[in-house]
Amino acid sequence: MKIGVVQTRPVRGDVGQNVAAHGRWVVLAADSGAEMVIFPELSLTGYEPTLAAGLAMGVDDPRLDGLQALSDERRVTIGAGLPLQTGAGVAIAMALLQPQQPRRPYGKQYLHADEVPFFVLGVGFPVLQTAVSPPLALAICYELSIPAHAETAHRHGAGVYIASVSKSADGVVKAGERLAAIARQYGMPVLMANNVGSSDDFVGGGGTAVWDRQGSLLHQLDEASEGFIIYDSVVEQMVMTMVVDG
Repeated sequence: MKIGVVQTRPVRGDVGQNVAAHGRWVVLAADSGAEMVIFPELSLTGYEPTLAAGLAMGVDDPRLDGLQALSDERRVTIGAGLPLQTGAGVAIAMALLQPQQPRRPYGKQYLHADEVPFFVLGVGFPVLQTAVSPPLALAICYELSIPAHAETAHRHGAGVYIASVSKSADGVVKAGERLAAIARQYGMPVLMANNVGSSDDFVGGGGTAVWDRQGSLLHQLDEASEGFIIYDSVVEQMVMTMVVDG
């Protein structure tokens, strides 16, 4: 499967503008061969915990209908970050929009202490099965730092680990070390999608990247530009990158 990880600059709290930007990136990535496009954590709203309660939505929110239409038309799976309204509260989640299938959420199962006042634990699943790739493990930001998360994915046969994050430049360095270690320990390629621009009380550090199964960095975007990387998980090779100057 050709997987695209996108580095975006979200507009704070503006779902409409962010959805439109997602659509443009999906088209660009699909035109470049991507069969799956993964965005950073809370990409549809920006990483804004203090605003999350007022921005929370469901995966069937009609504002996502345009992205679903793109998924159906272009035969591409889209993973977009959103504050998910649940019966227990607001969870950090990824809306998975797959061609001609019901939408489903992947919920963040481990929260950083700073997130606990604003979010509840989400409901996730160990791996995402696909017809053309080894099973895929999804991680949302802090989850990648929890050893049990990667171990559970490995036990369920994950062949690729994809992290959707929102991290500062310092956080990108630490995440990179951890993700390279996951790649080496479990012998699977690892991808990370991060944002740029202002987020909550920090600046997104970019650095969206791909590591091979030996933990070697294959490619990494810079700290300020929007863009994407496409990686083929079947032949385990880079396909292409695209950068828009920040």
